[in-house]
Order: sequence, then C-alpha cells, then structure tokens
Amino acid sequence: MFDIGFLELLICGVIALLVLGPERLPTAARAAGRWVGGARRMVTQFTSELDRQLKAEELRKELSEAGDVGLDDVKKTVRGALDEAKKYEHMVLSDKPAGKSASAQQSEPDQDQKGDSIAPPSEDKPAQPNAAPNPSDKPS
Repeated sequence: MFDIGFLELLICGVIALLVLGPERLPTAARAAGRWVGGARRMVTQFTSELDRQLKAEELRKELSEAGDVGLDDVKKTVRGALDEAKKYEHMVLSDKPAGKSASAQQSEPDQDQKGDSIAPPSEDKPAQPNAAPNPSDKPS
C-alpha cells in the first residue's frame, strides 16, 4: 500500500531523533507502535466482519433458493396427510368406549370382521382337551 523502504524509515528515525531527542524518542516510538497496532487490528476486524457478513448473505440466498423449491410440495403433502388422518379419526375414537378400563377391554374376546368370537387360550386348561391325564400329574 505504502511504498516505504528501509532508507526512508532510517531517514524518518534520524529526523525524529533530532526533533524529539534521545529521552522522548522511545516513548514516542511506543505510542506510534500502539497506534499502528491498533489500526492493524481495526482493519483486520473490519475485513473479517465484512467477510462474515458476505458469507452469511450468500448462505441466506442459497437457503431461500433451496427452501422455495420444495416448500409448496411439502405443504401439500402435510395437508393431504392431515386430511387423510381426519377421515380415520372417528375410527380411533370409537375404539375406546367410555366407562370401560383398558384391563376390561383386554379381557373381552377379540372379534374379527365377520363377528366371530376368538377366545384367548386359557392357562388353566390343557392345550389338548382330548388327551388322557398323565398319572404323574396326580397328587400323592
């Protein structure tokens, strides 16, 4: 940016030494160094913030382009699924009769679509009703 070489810096140092003197030159050099360091930090922060803002704007643009493509299709699909679920809502609500507990519903026999009753197997009855009793089952 600035085309300052070693010779120019040396000339500025000699002039500063003559003007300020050897006692105040180190203090002035430290102050100048702090100012230059502060300016560099501000420039670095400014450029990094500018880069972050540009990247954020690019991401917003990409997200808006990607989001607009399928948003209508997603809305239609969700609405269709909700409408379909509302059609079957009465079936779910009618399965739970008021006043009966869950254990009472489990103890009732299951019925298939024809209305036939299917009783659950009983634990105290033998699995084969025509089987002869085993002599070892009798109490002694």
